[in-house]
Amino acid sequence: MAIETVQVPRPSVVPAAPHRLSRKRWFTEIGWRHVVGVLAVIYAGFPIVYVLSASLSENGTLTGSNQLFAQVSGLNYAELNDTLFWTWMGNTLVIAIVTAIGTVLMGAAAAYAFSRFRFTGRRGGLTALLIIQMFPQMLAFVAIFLLLLGLGNVVPLLGLNSTLALICVYLGGSLGVNTFLMYGFFNTVPRELDEAAKLDGASHAQIYWTIILRLVAPILAVVGLLSFIASFGEFIIARIILQSEGNWTLAVGLYGWVSQRLDANWGLFAAGAVIAAVPVLILFLFLQKYIVGGLTAGSVKG
Repeated sequence: MAIETVQVPRPSVVPAAPHRLSRKRWFTEIGWRHVVGVLAVIYAGFPIVYVLSASLSENGTLTGSNQLFAQVSGLNYAELNDTLFWTWMGNTLVIAIVTAIGTVLMGAAAAYAFSRFRFTGRRGGLTALLIIQMFPQMLAFVAIFLLLLGLGNVVPLLGLNSTLALICVYLGGSLGVNTFLMYGFFNTVPRELDEAAKLDGASHAQIYWTIILRLVAPILAVVGLLSFIASFGEFIIARIILQSEGNWTLAVGLYGWVSQRLDANWGLFAAGAVIAAVPVLILFLFLQKYIVGGLTAGSVKG
């Protein structure tokens, strides 16, 4: 006798409707963040738009008109060719690039030594760097001036009005904070890699140049970017050391255009400021993928 099987239809599973937040709850939990973000963008972007508008105005003033882009003209940019602007741009790029490279090499070597070696005075050296970096370099501008004034009598290449002297001053003041920044990142690299490389016969130099530096590339990019920006826009020490107009940097040169109240050309200044921001912007976009990882990874392990 055959037994018939009866298939009972299964109830279809209806997916639950997504829970929608009320407008009030959405604003209190999420929406206010968008409002703060928009206000922050407006607050940060308005000065940039205003300077760009002033650079395209023929009035040569920042207060002559409050209407943005009331005049659009490239006269100010064309007049830059009749000044020493491009000479100052070249001087600034050379100083900033050399300083950034030197800062990365010096800071990485010091951080590697403090991270991997145990020697007498290690803790005292770290403490000294921590204390020194608390005082800005500009506080010692009188001492720097007198030092270079006397040094120029012996070695003119390292005296006043020397680009090389300015680079050396920048390198001397950037060692402390960058060493600590790199030191925390170097500590995140496992020591087992060093030991494995030593078993294969690698020396400390080979480990440093071929293994460690490749693993800490994010922090090298961050330190290089920060050093480039700092030396690119530095004014006080550059104004003291560089005395001839042909050796000025952009910060010193642009200030000279607006230092006289009765003869200030703000339109030319704004045009120069817009162009001066381009190298920093390009470098920032190029190194953007390293910035977040380089700044945060060093805080995981000290």
